[in-house]
Amino acid sequence: MKKAIIIGSGIGGLSTAVRLRARGFDVDVFEKNSFPGGKLSNIDVGKYRFNTGPSLFTMPHFVDELYELFNENPRDHFNYIKKDIMCKYFWDNGKKFVGYYDINKLADECKLKFGIDRSIILKYLEKSKKKYDLVENIFIKNSLHKLKNLISIDTLKALVKINTFQLFKTLNKVNEEELKNKYLVQIFNRFATYNGSSPYKTPGMMSAIQNAEKHYGSFIPVKGMGDITKSLYKLAKRHGVKFYFNREVDKIIIKNKKACGVKINNKELFSEIVVTNSDVYNTYRNLLNEKRKIKALEQERSSSAFIFNWGIKKVFKELDLHNIFFSNNYKEEFDYIFNKKQLYSDPTVYINITCKDLPNDSPKGCENWYVMVNSPYDNNQNWEKIKDELKISIVKKINKILSINIEEYIVEERIVTPQDIETSTNSYKGSLYGTSSNNIYSAFLRHPNFSPKITNLYFCGGSVHPGGGIPLCIMSGKIISEIV
Repeated sequence: MKKAIIIGSGIGGLSTAVRLRARGFDVDVFEKNSFPGGKLSNIDVGKYRFNTGPSLFTMPHFVDELYELFNENPRDHFNYIKKDIMCKYFWDNGKKFVGYYDINKLADECKLKFGIDRSIILKYLEKSKKKYDLVENIFIKNSLHKLKNLISIDTLKALVKINTFQLFKTLNKVNEEELKNKYLVQIFNRFATYNGSSPYKTPGMMSAIQNAEKHYGSFIPVKGMGDITKSLYKLAKRHGVKFYFNREVDKIIIKNKKACGVKINNKELFSEIVVTNSDVYNTYRNLLNEKRKIKALEQERSSSAFIFNWGIKKVFKELDLHNIFFSNNYKEEFDYIFNKKQLYSDPTVYINITCKDLPNDSPKGCENWYVMVNSPYDNNQNWEKIKDELKISIVKKINKILSINIEEYIVEERIVTPQDIETSTNSYKGSLYGTSSNNIYSAFLRHPNFSPKITNLYFCGGSVHPGGGIPLCIMSGKIISEIV
C-alpha cells in the first residue's frame, strides 16, 4: 500500500485524506493544533458557541460525495438545514432587504423594496448561472494547470462564449449596468468578498460566484459548522486514516527533486507522496526553505478579517442567521482595504447568529453574535489601536440601524485580529484566501494543486487552486486525488 503524508487537517486536508484513502493509500495526517479543522471549527466563550472561521455553507453535495466514496449514507452521519432566507441586508437610512432563496420571492422583494422590474434580477441571475456552468468543469472540478484539462470540449464551449464572462469589466461595472439600482449593486458586489477581493477590481466573471448560493442554496449543519470538520474527521478515521495532533511539520524532505516525506522534531518520516494543506506561502518559505521569488506567491494578498464574538443577552427578531449592515460608501471602504491598507471608519458589518437555527448555541433569551468586518491583510498596522477604534465604529452602526445601545447587552467578548489569524492558521499575513482575485489573470496565477518542479508534492486548501471557501477547499482534495 502506497503511503501519503498530509500536512494539516483543514477542510482541504480532510477531503484529500478521505479521497486518497478511498484510492487505496495508507494516509497519515500531521496537525500542529490539538484538534482537526484549521479555520473550520467551533469555540465556546462562556455559555455561547461560535464558529472560528467560515460561517457560510453552500453546495453540501460536495461533502456528501465524500461519504458516498465508501458507500455510506451521508444522512447517517451528517445533516443540515436548508435556509429559506439567504441573508438580511440593512442600511443606515432605514432600507431593508430580504435575500430569499426562492428566485420568485427574491424578484418580488426587488420589486417591493426597490421598484425594480422582476425581469431585471431574473435575467441577471440567469446570466450568472450560464457563467458558472461554462467554467465549472474547467476551474472548479479539475486542475486548471494540466494541459489535458484545458484542451477539452468544455474549454472550447467556454472560448466560443468568452464574451459571456465580461472579463474586461469589473464586477461593480457589470452590476451597475445590469441591476440599475444602487442597493442591488451593493448586495451583489458583496460576492467579491467571498474570495477576499474587491468588486471594483475583480472582473465581471466573478458574478458566477453567487450562483453557488443562489442556485444551490444556503445551509447550516444541524450540529453547527464545526460538525463539517468533526464528521469528516470521523469518516476518515473509520476507514483507516491516522491523525497525529500537536505535531508541527518542520520540513518537507526533498531528494532528487522528489518529495519523499517530512521531518518532525528531527525525526524523518517517509512516504510516496506529500500533500500540504498549509498556506502555500508558509509551505515554500518554511517547509521547503525556498528563498527565490515565485510568481504565485508574489500576487496581491486577499483581504483578512476582524472578528468580534459577542454573547448578547437579548433576542433580535428582525435578524436571521446571516445579516449585513452596509457601509454608506462601499467603494471608499474597499479603497481603504486594498489600497490604503487601513480599516474604514464606516465599515460593512456582517453578523452571523447560529442560535437562530441552533438554539443550544446560546442561553435561552440570548444570542451568539459572530461580528466580522473585512480588513486589509497584516502589514504591520497597529492592530491594538485599530481594535478599539473599530469596535466604536461597529457599535455606532449597529445602534443606528437597530435603534439600540448594543453595549448594554454584551456579556461575553472575544476578539480576533488579522495577526491572530496568521498565528493560529499559518495564513500568510492573515489573508483568508491566500491571494486575491483582483485581476483577470488571478485564476491562472493561483498556485496549482501540484508542484511544477518537485515530483510527488501536492497542495490543497484555500490558498491554492481553485480557491477559498468550503466547497472549493473540498474540490482541491478531489483534484489532487485525480492527479495522483
